[in-house]
Amino acid sequence: MTGKRCSTAATVALICATAVVVTAPGAAHASPSSPTRPTAPTPRLDESLEEVRKEIERLYHDAGVATDAYNAAEEKADKQSEQIVKLSEDIADGRAKLKKLKARAGAAARSQYRGGGMPDEAQLMLSDDPGEFLDGAGRVRQGHKATKSMLTELSRTQEDLRIYAEDATARWKKLEANRKAKAASKRKIKKKIADAEKLEARLEKKERERLRELEKAAAREKQSAWVDSGVLKDIGAKATPQGKKAIAFATAQIGKPYVWGAEGPGSYDCSGLTSKAWAAAGQGIPRTSQEQWKRLPRVDIKNMRPGDLIIYHADASHVGMYVGDGTIVHAPRPGRDVTTAGAGSMRILGVVRPDK
Repeated sequence: MTGKRCSTAATVALICATAVVVTAPGAAHASPSSPTRPTAPTPRLDESLEEVRKEIERLYHDAGVATDAYNAAEEKADKQSEQIVKLSEDIADGRAKLKKLKARAGAAARSQYRGGGMPDEAQLMLSDDPGEFLDGAGRVRQGHKATKSMLTELSRTQEDLRIYAEDATARWKKLEANRKAKAASKRKIKKKIADAEKLEARLEKKERERLRELEKAAAREKQSAWVDSGVLKDIGAKATPQGKKAIAFATAQIGKPYVWGAEGPGSYDCSGLTSKAWAAAGQGIPRTSQEQWKRLPRVDIKNMRPGDLIIYHADASHVGMYVGDGTIVHAPRPGRDVTTAGAGSMRILGVVRPDK
């Protein structure tokens, strides 16, 4: 078994092989007088469990990336649906307007037909009354202007309808593409989570307990290294009033389960928690951790203050809210609840600030 991306089968095989070594036949024939020793995880068992831990971490990380893609596609689909509805309303209004214009044009044509088909100018020239002639000339000019305006409006309305229809068709195509992307991400999320759960389920109870200890130990080690770097010495800014509201909302969700794609109120994913917390504080921010990283103002870690968002991993696939004292509140992953953790317990990509 080699590398970080070892296969599930190889990992489980190594665990089983280790278990055989630990319970070798020779141990069953030990002398009754032999002193009993407390059982403790052997180095080889810990090594195999560490590989399992890394594999599970990778699977959940990949599920997190797919979750961000799912959330992004869902957000785009929502916006495109709203735009399509607006276009449909514009098309309906345009058709109603076009119907009225055509009715006016038809009425003008019928009026001319009733006049014997003689143009207004010709009828005017046959008038013997100078006053009537002058009045008629004014009406002809007004009629020409009104007719020209009506025809221009008719043409413009027809062109608007054509553009609306083309735009609606293009947006429908994009909407379908986003739906397919969302479905693909959903399948990937489910598979990655299922693989991780299956891998963990194959472990014995004591091994699962030890695995959880290894997870905590790995997080503590990273946090200790981050704190030992002296980074907290430079962090002393206080939360803004908005930041305090966002923190209050986020910490009130502690204990609620992580569910991918969830935005509350009963469950959250990582960016669902941060976006809803800041919405509760009156500040709308992007839905996904990747968009939060792209679109929100970035600040140096030394200038970080409570309420800021810490973006994790090179692909910006996780986010937590800094609450002070080197701690974040976040929704970790499937199978875990919203909780607090060391801000440096994962690889930090950077910090962004929702408020000014």
